[in-house]
Amino acid sequence: MSPRLEGKCAIVTGAGSGFGEGIAKRFAEEGASVVVADLNSEAARRVAAEIGENAVALAADVALEKDVAAMMEAALAIGGKLDILVNNAGYTHRNQSLLEVDEEAFDRIFQVNAKAIYLATLQAVPLMAKNGGGSIITTASTAGLRPRPGLTWYNASKGWAITATKSMAVELAPDNIRVNALCPVAGETGMLGLFMGEDTPEKRAQFRNSIPLGRLSTPLDIANAALWLASDEAAFITGVALEVDGGRCV
Repeated sequence: MSPRLEGKCAIVTGAGSGFGEGIAKRFAEEGASVVVADLNSEAARRVAAEIGENAVALAADVALEKDVAAMMEAALAIGGKLDILVNNAGYTHRNQSLLEVDEEAFDRIFQVNAKAIYLATLQAVPLMAKNGGGSIITTASTAGLRPRPGLTWYNASKGWAITATKSMAVELAPDNIRVNALCPVAGETGMLGLFMGEDTPEKRAQFRNSIPLGRLSTPLDIANAALWLASDEAAFITGVALEVDGGRCV
């Protein structure tokens, strides 16, 4: 059987760690050329080096138009086209009262979790349409479907991402561009401590107890879901907010 993404080129943002790293590596395993984009240039270079010749590292702030343009240029350089865009980069405030989140944090949340999707879409869609179609995947969150107290403004940004996904899916369908979202439950990533407020065994137990399958998500869980959505196996799937959550949203 041929690799599921053979001959395809993907951009994965926030790919220097966590879910993004897992997605980038899984895509490469299945034959894709990958632009490993991350704000942390050292982390991006590490992941690209571990993948090998089918990956290129790029330091990028997804909220800046010029950096988004650089991602597109990198995709064309390594793959000659753009088939898959994974809007995975994310930002959150610490779990706390909605009244205590300052304006700077609020603005950054919506720059990374919302505006970045807009900026990337403006530049990716013409490339995909020229190539006959493509797949856009956004890492949203169960927080956008079943919000928790203490993360209100983050929850709202992920709700925005889910609504944008569904609207984009309808509007871009004539161009054969499928648009879907992943909705992970809290996972073993660098943002976990912020989601919980503090990273303690007690807090982890509390979070695990809210998940029917009894564990947090892992980068591989999310990567496998993203792989399916990006592959031709999901050719008739668009506008979906896929819950990868061990039953959390049931």
